[in-house]
Amino acid sequence: MKMKNITFLAIVILLISCNRSKKIQQSQHFSEAEVIMNTEEKQKNTWIFIMAGQSNMAGRGLIEPQDTIPSERILTINKNGQIVIAKEPLHFYEPSMAGLDCGLSFGKSLLKNIPDSITILMLPTAIGGSSISQWLGDSTYRNVRLLSNFIEKVNLGKKYGVIKGILWHQGESDANENNASLYKVRLQKLIEKFREVVGINNLPVLIGELGSYSDNNNYWSLINKQIESYVSTDNNAYVIKTNDLKDKGDKVHFNSIGQRLLGQRFAKAFLGIKN
Repeated sequence: MKMKNITFLAIVILLISCNRSKKIQQSQHFSEAEVIMNTEEKQKNTWIFIMAGQSNMAGRGLIEPQDTIPSERILTINKNGQIVIAKEPLHFYEPSMAGLDCGLSFGKSLLKNIPDSITILMLPTAIGGSSISQWLGDSTYRNVRLLSNFIEKVNLGKKYGVIKGILWHQGESDANENNASLYKVRLQKLIEKFREVVGINNLPVLIGELGSYSDNNNYWSLINKQIESYVSTDNNAYVIKTNDLKDKGDKVHFNSIGQRLLGQRFAKAFLGIKN
């Protein structure tokens, strides 16, 4: 009986130790320190990009150690609107679901190909589950008024630098019988609104396609066709292909590798525009 008690105690200690180790490993994926930057004056060498859309732009990937290596030349904002050195997750609107997005990968890819004097500021505005109609209607979704929040972040960005483009990934919520065929028209209206808000008629808008892994692939494919059709009419809109990217096991969200590749492809497309 005494031997059984000792064995049981050993198992409990082992479980506690494993759980503690797991928590430590998870915490290593997130940098606790937040570095607030002193950015009182507008800088012409600060390039600003707005991240907008739903959950695949907000990020649902697993954050791994390689995603936590910061750069003083890649900035973002915290929930208080302060400029900080960027670290994943960039989006803070849905803290219980926050994960790896494509923003830091995009920024790091740009840094390899632009002058050292340039700083990048990524402004997150994506909200998971939001439809394009909700963006157009300035609906409040998950406690965020979508278009108003976008406008707020644009105005914030204008204080610090020059807005260079919008990264857009959205459409899963519209991939259904009632909305998929209307996506092109709605996308055109929304991008016109985005450019009006920014004040640049030829502002580049980079649009990521939906993944090819969905169980709802017919409607997801239709959304992609609508995106491609729209882009063919807009000389300043660009499609980012995603057909080879993998999901994280839920048939909805890109996995971590997919998010990093998505960021790299957004960067490659933007650099192609500049060249």
